[in-house]
Amino acid sequence: MKIAVVGATGLVGGEMLKVLEERSFPVTELIPVASERSVGKQVMFKGKPVTVVSYDEAIARKPAIAIFSAGGSTSLELAPRFAEAGITVIDNSSAWRMDPSKKLVVPEVNADTLTAADKIIANPNCSTIQMVVVLKPLHEKYGIKRVVVSTYQSVTGTGKAAVDQLFAERNGDESVAKVYPHPIDLNVLPHIDVFLDNGYTKEEMKMVKETCKIMGDDSIRVTATTVRIPTIGGHSEAVNIEFERDFDLAEVTRLLSEAEGVVVQDDPANKIYPMPLTAHGKDEVFVGRIRRDESQPNTLNLWIVADNLRKGAATNAVQIAEYLMKHDLVESEVGV
Repeated sequence: MKIAVVGATGLVGGEMLKVLEERSFPVTELIPVASERSVGKQVMFKGKPVTVVSYDEAIARKPAIAIFSAGGSTSLELAPRFAEAGITVIDNSSAWRMDPSKKLVVPEVNADTLTAADKIIANPNCSTIQMVVVLKPLHEKYGIKRVVVSTYQSVTGTGKAAVDQLFAERNGDESVAKVYPHPIDLNVLPHIDVFLDNGYTKEEMKMVKETCKIMGDDSIRVTATTVRIPTIGGHSEAVNIEFERDFDLAEVTRLLSEAEGVVVQDDPANKIYPMPLTAHGKDEVFVGRIRRDESQPNTLNLWIVADNLRKGAATNAVQIAEYLMKHDLVESEVGV
């Protein structure tokens, strides 16, 4: 299958190449794509250099699928052009997520909504993805009324420049450009994306709106506080869930243990719980600190961790491509 990766020279784009290789996706021809300033550069795929091409050349080479990680403005401009050429676009930006005509997909939750007619498919926000993978089996069993989530998000969610800022601060290097309004090393910023008129950040409202869309249930009430911390392994979330019906903790643990893409790490006596350090480089969503909220009925507390560049971005996009291929929703090459 011909696959294009748009934004192949970026942090997430590079992770997408790695995930395609590691998951043995049947790529017959890889087409790395980037802006004009990166055309002619090379990326490595399966141990071989592959030359980066322009957007126009990528469309002309007719890949079956184009996985985008090139920013919202690029996606708004170019995704329709790829789609009009018959190429199925899986877009990692926020450009199409809340468009009512586009599917917002986490494969473990709602891949069954996809059809061959879906030519632009949105990949959700990283922090939303890891949460809904855990919420899905619990909602089916107990009915979720309300979710309160506080996130602890890695600097890798901002990009390479943020990682550079973190390590420059750690090394006392003042020459590196700042992408955050305050120092990030030895600090915590309750500020991800821009502040909106309601006092919440755009990242917080993404979690509110995307959760309901992915779960297919607008009755679920969600409130979020999103926080940037100086880690690089992945995002963490403290999640408080109020259900319609009461639950048994042993059954909750069993449901999560059996859920696709979820790994339970919940043995406090032996200091076993999810951490970014141990989730780094992995595709699963890890959940632990499973306990009843003793302040009100039918309410559960969880701690959820996942690698935001993997399951939170690249892996989820590749899993969508895998689903499309498995269910014959795309041809191996446009026009074939």
